[in-house]
Amino acid sequence: MDIVKKFGLKVKKVRLSKQMSQGNLAKKLGVGPSYISQIERGVQNVSLRGIEKIAKALNVSIKELI
Repeated sequence: MDIVKKFGLKVKKVRLSKQMSQGNLAKKLGVGPSYISQIERGVQNVSLRGIEKIAKALNVSIKELI
């Protein structure tokens, strides 16, 4: 499986474990829900800074997402 898809699935798994909607995560990050959907489906490649922001928004370590 492609690393972008693996990362997206991990983001989704962590987000759901925190009982957070895509909309809530998007709001914390200042992006649209469709962007979160693209990340979770492995369509959108995320930068290192983006990974850091997602980790902070989900209140987890970067290591947990990777």
